[in-house]
Amino acid sequence: MTKHVLIIDDSLTETRIFKVLLEKNGFEVSVACNGQEGIDVARATQPDLILMDVVMPLLNGFQATRELTKNQITAHIPIIVCSSKSARTDRLWALKQGAKEYLVKPVKVRELLEVISRLLAEGNQYEQSL
Repeated sequence: MTKHVLIIDDSLTETRIFKVLLEKNGFEVSVACNGQEGIDVARATQPDLILMDVVMPLLNGFQATRELTKNQITAHIPIIVCSSKSARTDRLWALKQGAKEYLVKPVKVRELLEVISRLLAEGNQYEQSL
C-alpha cells in the first residue's frame, strides 16, 4: 500500500525538492504552504507522515506541530521537522511540541529516507498491536 506524506512548507523550492524525491521513492504526496493549511490538510487526508518546516506564515511549524500532536484526530501522525534553524534549542523545542525527529536543511536524502522508513515502520508496529 502506498504511503502518504504531507509536506508543510512555504518554500516552493524546498517543497518541489521533497515532493520529487518522495514521489520517486513511491510515496503519495500532498502539499500545504503554511501551518494552518497544513493542519486542515492533515485532518482531511490523514497522511501517514508529515514533513514540517518551522518558519512559515500564519502558524509556524512549532505551533502547527503542537496543534497536530495534541488533537486526537491527528495525534497518531508522526511529524519530522525539517528546518534551516540548526540551534539545539530549536531541535529540543520541536521535540517538546511532539515532533518525532528534527532534521536540518539542507536535508541529506539518505538520512531523510531512513528516518521516514523508521517512523513508518514504528507506526505499522503500533497499528498491529491495537
